[in-house]
Amino acid sequence: MMRKIPTVSRSRRFGRLAQFSPRALVALIAAALAAAVTGCASPAVQPSGDEVPLMTVAAHGVQIYECRAAQGAAPAWAFVAPEADLFDGNGRRIGKHGAGPFWQHEDGSRFTGTVRGRMDSPRPGAIPWLLLAAKNDGPAGAFARVSSVQRLETVGGQAPAEGCDAAALGKRVHIAYRADYVLHTARS
Repeated sequence: MMRKIPTVSRSRRFGRLAQFSPRALVALIAAALAAAVTGCASPAVQPSGDEVPLMTVAAHGVQIYECRAAQGAAPAWAFVAPEADLFDGNGRRIGKHGAGPFWQHEDGSRFTGTVRGRMDSPRPGAIPWLLLAAKNDGPAGAFARVSSVQRLETVGGQAPAEGCDAAALGKRVHIAYRADYVLHTARS
């Protein structure tokens, strides 16, 4: 004898989502994914509407600071340069990031960046989130079409709060940091 299996109506099974049309659900999911890709960053670090994400790379490295004298002020830590390895979504090293700043893929393609926007990181002790305009200065390759880059999800990297005084002038420190760099390209 076959028993009847009770079924649950679509509206009960999916709750409030059932009231949306498939097209509205797709738009809702797309908006959520866009927010996830950009880290829900403020407009100060959002690329233009004419750009789309090309790829996200993770950076693991250091921010280098030097203790320097300041005219009419106490010595302070001054940013010198980043030094980091870049990794793809599978954790494979694909390039490097350094002074300039520059980002270089292992295929030789490369770009430099100029800061266009900035916001404090929501994470204490982390360097700020940035939006940088990109300028290609290498051969064709993976990074050749990058038009802007966001630095998001930063961890660490801030200059020390102490340790820079007259006795420490010229001393350099390497502060570990991590960040996600979302590389954007012009919408085709």
